[in-house]
Amino acid sequence: MRSYLLALSILLSSNAFAGTPKTVTLDVKNMTCELCPVTVKKALEKTPGVAKAQIDFAKKTATVTFDPDLATVAALTQSTTNAGYPSTAREVK
Repeated sequence: MRSYLLALSILLSSNAFAGTPKTVTLDVKNMTCELCPVTVKKALEKTPGVAKAQIDFAKKTATVTFDPDLATVAALTQSTTNAGYPSTAREVK
């Protein structure tokens, strides 16, 4: 019984049920200092379904890998906007 519960626990904690990851590049406004990317990254990472967020301060972009079953591009742009950094989607892969 214990081994069954352990196997079930491992299966449920894995990404077995996750959707095929997508990546979007967002153009992010209002990033004016070197601390701004930290705020943008934290806001994105708090969004359910986000696996990874990389911020490029020089290019004023955020590249986000997410599970489309749990997050939408609209939710990602809303997260950055709520943090004070409005964004728009440039490219979705």
